[in-house]
Amino acid sequence: MSRALLVIDVQREYFEGALPVSYPDGHLQRILEIMDEAAKAKVPTAVIRHHQPDPDSPMFRLNSDMWQLHSEVESRPRDILIDKQLPGSFTGTDLDQWLKSVGADTVCITGYMTQVCCDTTARQAFHRGYKVEFLSDATGTLDVENEAGSAKAEELQNSILVAQQMFISEVIKTQDWLPRLAAND
Repeated sequence: MSRALLVIDVQREYFEGALPVSYPDGHLQRILEIMDEAAKAKVPTAVIRHHQPDPDSPMFRLNSDMWQLHSEVESRPRDILIDKQLPGSFTGTDLDQWLKSVGADTVCITGYMTQVCCDTTARQAFHRGYKVEFLSDATGTLDVENEAGSAKAEELQNSILVAQQMFISEVIKTQDWLPRLAAND
């Protein structure tokens, strides 16, 4: 098994902007630990960054302050930075080519938001034949309310994780995933 780490949309918008991720506790610290341990184990790492196609968008506007990566993610090693404009990290990007170039057959999903970009990317990876590891405590979300209704962050996170585990991903906690880096299994 050859895995690659995908760090999805860990951008300032989710900390200081319009969409502050609130669940689960400690999500950023776990993402940083995962990045550090992956670097030590020489696991190829793709950092993925989102921007809206509309240059006047109030969120994730290209080159705006809130579009920037979180400084702790920015300062860590990565093999590639991929910019995307849609929820799926494969759509309109070179992610699939890069994964093939590093010989990855497994992707590990971390980042934001669980129910949008992480979920979509996991589904896209599965459809392309990759094994998917979805880190339940290193992905995150927030309370959501819109025309369709409302959901608390915890119930939204849990619903996506249950759906992922049904068929698409192996949902796993960071503490259970980290030993795989040494075992490479």
